Amino acid sequence: MRWLATVVLSAAVGAGVTLYAESAFGRNGVTEAAVPAAAPESSGGGQTVTSVSVSVSDGITQAVKRVQPAVVGVVNYARVSDFFTQTSKLEATGVGTGVLIRKDAQYGYIVTNNHVVEGAAKVEAVLEQGKHVQASVVGTDPYTDLAVLRVPVAPFQSVQPAQFANSDDIQVGEPAIAIGTPMGLDFADTVTAGIVSAKQRIMPVEEPQTHQTLDYQAVIQTDAAINPGNSGGPLLNIHGEVIGINSSKIVAPNFEGMGFAIPSNAVRSIAQEIMQTGHASHPALGISGYSLSSLPQQWWPDVPVDYGVFVRSVSSDSAKQAGLQPQDVIVAIDGRTVKNMADLRTYLFQKKPGDKVTLRVYRGTHRMDMTVQLGSMPTQNTASAAADGRGAEEAPFGIPNPFGD
Repeated sequence: MRWLATVVLSAAVGAGVTLYAESAFGRNGVTEAAVPAAAPESSGGGQTVTSVSVSVSDGITQAVKRVQPAVVGVVNYARVSDFFTQTSKLEATGVGTGVLIRKDAQYGYIVTNNHVVEGAAKVEAVLEQGKHVQASVVGTDPYTDLAVLRVPVAPFQSVQPAQFANSDDIQVGEPAIAIGTPMGLDFADTVTAGIVSAKQRIMPVEEPQTHQTLDYQAVIQTDAAINPGNSGGPLLNIHGEVIGINSSKIVAPNFEGMGFAIPSNAVRSIAQEIMQTGHASHPALGISGYSLSSLPQQWWPDVPVDYGVFVRSVSSDSAKQAGLQPQDVIVAIDGRTVKNMADLRTYLFQKKPGDKVTLRVYRGTHRMDMTVQLGSMPTQNTASAAADGRGAEEAPFGIPNPFGD
């Protein structure tokens, strides 16, 4: 089984594709539910139950109308070299989706996935009418797979930013609506619908180029169709509020309808931090290391375990003062077992910079506990300097909180 970050490569854009379409909601796309309503008691002492028809498709239609103008295609352009002419040119290499979350007198701000814009030399937002607008990448966060773009506000003057719901309040079984750009711009503003299948599924966040697992995060599972190109698009509730940002799906034989979205509460927090500072910050232990299991066994230190994190180097003063040394093997943090680097990051990211954690470490056969104060690790912009839209000397954007918290 493997999972796929849902960004479509340009090789698939414009290719001939045979599609089979089937309504997800029965005939004519309408599902009618019989809702029992209590009535006054009848003369026979019983109750009369009245059926009330509720059209789910009506709610979906209104939700889509409310949000669709704020949904944009996002095109990633890479600089491609021509070996024969010794020149380079910009070429569209991927298409994803984004959604407008804020605008002010000068700019609009769009949230999307990090993997949609990673490595971009140029990024364009494509509006509902097909208009292309150049965007700059404010900042990215590979660990949550989120990014924020900035665009001129003029093309969005009549567009209302999408509203966010509290993702803690969603219910399994409630309607879920996805809007995106599957298979490229020819299918822009495609709407699919289903339900929330689960509120919290733990899924890996992978580095797009190396497929290295950076972290594990709790995501919303939905059976609304999530296809390549939906990455970065909104997952909506029946009220047209964003409950998540679509990011991945499971791709495996005999598996259908298993897509995943980053919960809106996490999106709000990370997007706000990126807009304020130009990056997201995560707690840092101040080491570099490897999963012990990823190293050839002849390189393993003489420890009585076959799991943990092998410490290659120690950079933070706090970790050094606590006694952490190269070639130590971290096997637990705050009492929770650490089997690999992904475990270590996942546990650390539940903390805040400045918090203290207790590490259990093996140095050879000797086991010890030590307390380390966490530092801060700002994320780097994964788009190229040309796409981030500002010089190194420019100050952070300092955008007010767009979510009104």
